[in-house]
Amino acid sequence: MSLRYPSTYRPTKPDVAVFVSGVTSMGLEILAGRIIAPQFGSSIYTWGSIITVFLAALSLGYWQGGKRASTASNRRMGWIMLGTAGYVAIVVYASDQLLLTASAMPLPARYASLPAVLILFGPPTYLLGFISPYAAELSQKEGTGEASGHVYALGTIGSIVGAGATTYLLIPSLGIDAIGLLFGFVLVGTAFALTLPALAPKPAAASVAIAVLLVVAAGIGPVAFDHRGDVVYQTQTPYQELEVIDNSDTRTLYLDGARHSAMDLEDPDRHVFEYTRYFHLPMLMVDDPDEVENVLFIGGGGYTGPKDFERKYDVNVDVAELDPDVTRAAKDHFRLEESENLTVHTADGKQFLRDTETKYDVIVLDAYQKDQVPIHLTQLDFMELVEQRLTDDGVFLANVISAPSGVGSEFYRAQYKTIDEAFASTYSYRTSNWDSVQNIEVIATKADTDFTDAELAERNENRQLGIDLSDEVNASMSEPNTDGLPVLTEDHAPVDSLQASTVGQEYVIEQTEDEQTDPEPASIAVAPDQSALARPVPGLEAAPAGPVSPGPPPA
Repeated sequence: MSLRYPSTYRPTKPDVAVFVSGVTSMGLEILAGRIIAPQFGSSIYTWGSIITVFLAALSLGYWQGGKRASTASNRRMGWIMLGTAGYVAIVVYASDQLLLTASAMPLPARYASLPAVLILFGPPTYLLGFISPYAAELSQKEGTGEASGHVYALGTIGSIVGAGATTYLLIPSLGIDAIGLLFGFVLVGTAFALTLPALAPKPAAASVAIAVLLVVAAGIGPVAFDHRGDVVYQTQTPYQELEVIDNSDTRTLYLDGARHSAMDLEDPDRHVFEYTRYFHLPMLMVDDPDEVENVLFIGGGGYTGPKDFERKYDVNVDVAELDPDVTRAAKDHFRLEESENLTVHTADGKQFLRDTETKYDVIVLDAYQKDQVPIHLTQLDFMELVEQRLTDDGVFLANVISAPSGVGSEFYRAQYKTIDEAFASTYSYRTSNWDSVQNIEVIATKADTDFTDAELAERNENRQLGIDLSDEVNASMSEPNTDGLPVLTEDHAPVDSLQASTVGQEYVIEQTEDEQTDPEPASIAVAPDQSALARPVPGLEAAPAGPVSPGPPPA
């Protein structure tokens, strides 16, 4: 690429190959995050695995390509691109099965996604690494420095285009398979172009064969029975994969493969998930529920909590939901209707609190991406911001996914410690009698309070809330031991490390009414054979529960 005469620059075939390899390699890297996240989450360890594999595969490809550069030709680069496109077809067709196979490997949580990324994306990225040294060998530039700089610039520009287009255009508009199909066709088209004007029979036939393979892979996919039920709606949003699935009379919202909300189609007002009933506990802690005017939910999901508050109380309910597609799905499939008393704000929860001037009587934090709270919503500065936006007798509730004690409880105890640092008084409630990873509700009051179970039970009897919270009040826990755990701050919030110990444990989501008599937890582990069924807490009966699926389900 001449800087002296940019108007006369005409890309050569090797230039096109380098540019396309940059577009494809970075596009696949962005796409890898969406493919891997439903099985392994989108933690720093997942993205660390993706970046590590891509860089290692490219480096190995550069090295091997450099050793073989003396044999470089446009036709060889075409075969490399066809081989890459063929492997992309395998990824499109069999990614789900390959993910399940890789997830069964007995590895520590932080390394669990590494084999999956390696199997799915190592080979095609390795092949693309050959293109740059081959193109440098074929370059018409004078001198090694000019040739290598030219190739680096074109490859980097291609990577910028691939990252930007995949992030801002392709993922919000197309499904994962369609994006893989597009990348495959780009590679096939480039490989075909590299053989022109002489149309060699073998490369031409191979190009057609790979193109057909891509179409078949994207069109039929692996035949599998979805145990979750009938897919009512599915889309890729800029933030996650969204699915609405009906199983008998229950409709469930899945985000990145994890259950986030559920609605009984026969009785839409019923709490399907037990933990959503706990959202009403703050109404026992305010001075007078009749004086509650403003309530904020951070995180919408299926909008179980916001709809319930609007229906039961004479209050104004604001909801800060980052993903507009989640809100759209809730309106189309979960009977969400905005009204004079229920307003949805498409905004990040922290940013919304910074910008609003409203003082809230109750704030509920119920924001999750698969099995993780967004890190900036766990930190002390966020908790202090919440405290500032509460009225004098305001109450804050945070839905935390963790074990209540022992292994797997580190995140809960660190989050409790952080919330307690910002608020005058802090309480916590378990939602399952099983000593397992579950929804734990941490509740904090702006005023200095000292509620006993007996006092809250009396308030439950006397206040006409439209919901009996006797069982929820009795599920209170004593203050956890937080020694040795950090207060989560902007400077130091090791949420990924704290939550790593929950992988391999059972995650129990209790369900209400006519559900199964025994909990049937499903592991959020990437290696299910390492999981063990959680044991009930001595002296407590197990509450009814239904089948669960990986990840926390914000309402």
